[in-house]
Amino acid sequence: MVRTAGGWVQRNIRGFGGDPGNVTVFGESAGGLSTLAQLASPGARGLFQRAIVESGTYELAQPSLASAESDGAAFAAKVGCTGSDAAIAACLRGRPASTIVGNEDFGGYDPNIDGGVLPQSIGTALASGQFSHVPVIIGTNHDEWRLFVGLDELNGAPPVTAANYVAYIAATLGVPASAATAIAGEYPLSSYSSPAVALGAVGTDAIFACHALLAEEDLSKYTPTYAYEFNDENAPDRYLPSFGFPYGAAHDFETQYLFDLSNTPYQGTLSGPQQRLARDMKRYWTNFPQAGVPVAGWPQFAATGQPVLSLAPPRPRLETDYAAEHNCSFWGAG
Repeated sequence: MVRTAGGWVQRNIRGFGGDPGNVTVFGESAGGLSTLAQLASPGARGLFQRAIVESGTYELAQPSLASAESDGAAFAAKVGCTGSDAAIAACLRGRPASTIVGNEDFGGYDPNIDGGVLPQSIGTALASGQFSHVPVIIGTNHDEWRLFVGLDELNGAPPVTAANYVAYIAATLGVPASAATAIAGEYPLSSYSSPAVALGAVGTDAIFACHALLAEEDLSKYTPTYAYEFNDENAPDRYLPSFGFPYGAAHDFETQYLFDLSNTPYQGTLSGPQQRLARDMKRYWTNFPQAGVPVAGWPQFAATGQPVLSLAPPRPRLETDYAAEHNCSFWGAG
């Protein structure tokens, strides 16, 4: 898949004015994870020269092919399809779309270690240097997980409260109650404006932020790496209704600063300072493929100092307290 897609670009890029010797792969969320998978895939070597990873570090350890196949068989059985591979495929094609969508786990799809396209986990490849050594922009949003707290409530889950806070931590991270209680001690409700915001901090740090720091540390040993954090706490919400807590700089909220989104449920408007930030971000993202660096003054990430560009209006600035801000020592990073 990676090899085929990259080969298609190489064969066809001149047809739409591109340069096969200057290709940038770029994705957000699952697209960011896919970009990391392309970095780690031996078959993608030499097919691109830059990479941009937005909020894609949430899953640095991939399942085996056998595990993925087992999950696929379980899904098929769930919608009443069993038997040979051919029989299952025919059965699934005959099921109504509503049945397929209604039983789908939209957060459950990851690359898997198939021994070919991806011979090892992404995190292992980055740590060992066995990846494409191309310049990388990589980062996360300050409040990633608040979007998922809102999504859960939108889908009928009870609001996060003091009474169910530990249970929510356990469910979010897949840990036993004893571990969730210890985590709650590191993220006491008294430190946050609401239980929902507290859970958002737990999910952000454990799933996104500190994994990003690990990836940045590993990438920077082998290739120029530019780390950012999207930090506009007042970014417009284009995705969910309000559930009584602020979304802040939540997951996917940075994309409206890079693209003119017209198909979101809510049409947010950027203020003057936010429009200035959007212009800066677009300039960084487009300079990078052209010059190999996003902008003068954005230093390469290094384990010493850990400079991260904070993307917040009115002007981006460097920060060096990312690890402390996200409690990464507790999560085994930084």
